[in-house]
Amino acid sequence: AKGGLELRKKIILASKVAGYSKGRGYLVEKRRETLGTEMGDASSFATHLSKVQIFEAVDASLKRLQTTYLDLYQLHWPERYTPVFGELSYKRASERADAVTIEEQVAAIGELVKSGKVRYWGLSNENAFGVTKFVHACEKLGVPLPVSIQNDFAFVDRRFEQDGTAEACAPHNVGANGIGLLAYGALAGGTLSGKYADAAGTAQVETSRHAKFPDFQPRYHANSTLELSAEFAKVAKKYGLKPAQLALAWAAAKEYMGSVIIAATTMQQLKENVAAFDVSIPEECATELEKLYLNYERPYFANVGRMGRNNP
Repeated sequence: AKGGLELRKKIILASKVAGYSKGRGYLVEKRRETLGTEMGDASSFATHLSKVQIFEAVDASLKRLQTTYLDLYQLHWPERYTPVFGELSYKRASERADAVTIEEQVAAIGELVKSGKVRYWGLSNENAFGVTKFVHACEKLGVPLPVSIQNDFAFVDRRFEQDGTAEACAPHNVGANGIGLLAYGALAGGTLSGKYADAAGTAQVETSRHAKFPDFQPRYHANSTLELSAEFAKVAKKYGLKPAQLALAWAAAKEYMGSVIIAATTMQQLKENVAAFDVSIPEECATELEKLYLNYERPYFANVGRMGRNNP
């Protein structure tokens, strides 16, 4: 390839492998098609984080990307049953006896790291319980700990820092630099950009993904999110900041943040997003944002100004 090994060293290349799903057999089919192995009937496949499927997925990615190694490889969502992607509660009846054990997953990753096909690995859409189990399995098997966790995180969605996951990933509990958060959805699918609250952005709204695909990730465009985002945009304007830049800068300032994932439709959006990481949020602005958040996310603390009983 043009540039060769020297150019490859300058690129941080990441990929993922899908967790359990009965409806994504086409992923297994595509991997085997890439590798030239027997495929069978895709409708009969379920994706699993088994050693076989993890190895197939890595080899297929390497072949498609025309490289010999991945800098970061992540387990896209949990193999075991656990409430993800908006499910509100844990249901014991949904537990699966056929779930691949965390130890098998960790052992497979360990082999890939040892072989040089994967340099570092991480988790995604995981919770505090899962992080703890993976860390214990790594310690037991002598496998390097995950370095990252890619979870949904934004001003309007702070579960990561409230449900114990940030604590599970902290250096105090896992050593070294901890497990860094790779935040996706930091703009809540564009809602925190303020364009939905700005009448001048009508044309932009009509071409947005929430307009084109209203059933895709509706959590980003729910009424409460729209209301909070509109108030967020007012705070940004008050301090002379663009809402999108404030949202990204707010996320980037978190002590557990490894990196904030950005996306853009236009070059102008990309430039604004990149510039956000040079923004320093005034203390008064940060305080105002916390009060705003409490009004919407924890209404029973709206007039208290804090979450806990005794500690501000």
